[in-house]
Amino acid sequence: MLTKDLLRVSRAGGGYHPQFTGREDRPLAARVIGVYQGHVGRSRAGLDDALAELEGEADDFKLVRGFAKLLEREATFETRSELAPKRARSTAFAAAESVGVVTEDDRERALSRAADGLDATSETVADSLYADLDERQILVDLDVPWDPEELCAQYDLSLAQTALFDATELRVRSADPKALVSAVKRLRLLYEIRKTGESGTALSEREVRVTGPDSLFRRTRRYGTRFARLLRSVTKAGEWELAATIDDRGTERELRLTQADLQPSGTKPVIEVDYDSRVEADFATRFEALDLDWELTREPEPLETGARVMIPDFAFEWQHGVPADATGDTEAGTTSPRDFRVFFEIMGFWTPDYVEKKLAQIEELESVELVVAVDESLGVGEELEARDARAIPYSGSVRVRDVRDALREYENRLNAESAAALPDKLVPEDEVVSLSALAAEHGVSESAIEGKEFPKHELVGRTLVRPSVLSALDADIEPGMAFSTVEDRIAESEIDDASAVLSRLGYRVEWEGLSGGTVREKD
Repeated sequence: MLTKDLLRVSRAGGGYHPQFTGREDRPLAARVIGVYQGHVGRSRAGLDDALAELEGEADDFKLVRGFAKLLEREATFETRSELAPKRARSTAFAAAESVGVVTEDDRERALSRAADGLDATSETVADSLYADLDERQILVDLDVPWDPEELCAQYDLSLAQTALFDATELRVRSADPKALVSAVKRLRLLYEIRKTGESGTALSEREVRVTGPDSLFRRTRRYGTRFARLLRSVTKAGEWELAATIDDRGTERELRLTQADLQPSGTKPVIEVDYDSRVEADFATRFEALDLDWELTREPEPLETGARVMIPDFAFEWQHGVPADATGDTEAGTTSPRDFRVFFEIMGFWTPDYVEKKLAQIEELESVELVVAVDESLGVGEELEARDARAIPYSGSVRVRDVRDALREYENRLNAESAAALPDKLVPEDEVVSLSALAAEHGVSESAIEGKEFPKHELVGRTLVRPSVLSALDADIEPGMAFSTVEDRIAESEIDDASAVLSRLGYRVEWEGLSGGTVREKD
């Protein structure tokens, strides 16, 4: 972003149009880059003089200064002197006071006396006195990441950012609305999403409206800077269009931009992992540490709420079984896995208007499962329950246990539905199969099949085993055999739980220290 004094806009036709660069400006961009490159190792004063000369030759001095502003950020200046300027000054001033400097000869004597004290020459002291002033600093390094064309593109983006600093509202449609909203939320900008009803193009029919820095009760540079950074993410979408209402010294004007005006910036868009609040970040960290079957997704897809759109803070996803009859892709009487999703909103306290708007959104929300963690100080838990949203009160931080309990109710309900979709009797084809494997085969949890009947199998521990397999094992196992030998034999039958099999067949293991165990008949 450029400084406000470098803003170049046209107000023709009552609009507000940034004066972007054209191909004809590339030679000027190249000359500014050349001026900087030619002054590496030289003073800032010399660089400033060369730029001032270039300004005089250019059609618009602001363009030269704008290019220079961007290059300045890539330049490194240092103070270079044989003596530390501060020390040289203090010593020279002390010497001048003792000499009583009035004439040039007095100055030379003072410098000579200071030089004696610093073990240097008079010339060195004189050169070091003000070497730390900006104009005397030396350009020691320059790393320009752009060629002239790229510098022009960077200038155009910075110019647009500067113009948007006076915006009261920004309205954006993008071919990548999810990335756009993600950037808005990570930059912590005030926003809402509305459906435009316009379709048939690559652009989303949803419009993101962002409150501009000029609409805040107290204009802050921090919000304005974050607002300007959003433009970098907008340009990454490929296709996009933007309209902004600009407060132009009390006159409201409209600024319009599309992908034809700005090229994507070479810098990275907003991708840092961030949360809207400490409460959200804290909850996400503690929930993921539980390593549950529920997968936590931040900022899932938008949900329709009347003519607007709401993006919940999180979604919990759980894979469960659903009746085959409902999917048509498996055999009747079985189930197939599907994702079940519960949306999760953490409702903190911002302003009364925010709370009312959030409640109104939930009131009109499309039919979805929604859990809302609500700050106890809001006192709106009952209102949320009335809106078919489960409310979890919290104070300070969201209790993960409460959320886990809420999700467990969904699990129980889904398990019951899955179990009801299965026949009362299950006959696996395998002679040996674990409950977990059978549950996975049907796309349900183990609890969904635990109450079923297995007429061709016997449940041994957590494994279903055909009686013929048990009989064969019983014939092979004799009292006095080493447990390791018996364990291998049971494993050959693809049963992991040897202890459960031995117990079923009436055996126990007599352990002999660390040397191993012997199979014995139960008393």
